[in-house]
Amino acid sequence: MYAPEEIFSIYSTFPNLLEAEEIVHHLIKEKLIACANLIPAIKSIYVWEGKIEESAEVLGFFKTSGLYVEAVQKRIEELHSYEVPSILVIPILGGSEPYLDWIRNSL
Repeated sequence: MYAPEEIFSIYSTFPNLLEAEEIVHHLIKEKLIACANLIPAIKSIYVWEGKIEESAEVLGFFKTSGLYVEAVQKRIEELHSYEVPSILVIPILGGSEPYLDWIRNSL
């Protein structure tokens, strides 16, 4: 489904920094992502079970190749504490070639 040589960023939110860091460490050790950026303080407002909810969350961006996108998504779903975790796959259309090569070579 995803071209193996293409680079993707996977967006996901977490209830706290500890859970986000634990998942990042799993994914890096499993060589499914090259790196992640965690933004520790975001506020999410959303509808859940018919009510408007607000939560403090941590935002994560995971860098990987098309070869591992589905595996990353599956592992986040397995390790995440949310019933329905937010997981969005964002194609990277360009960027610094040395950085993109570093991502590919880190997996």
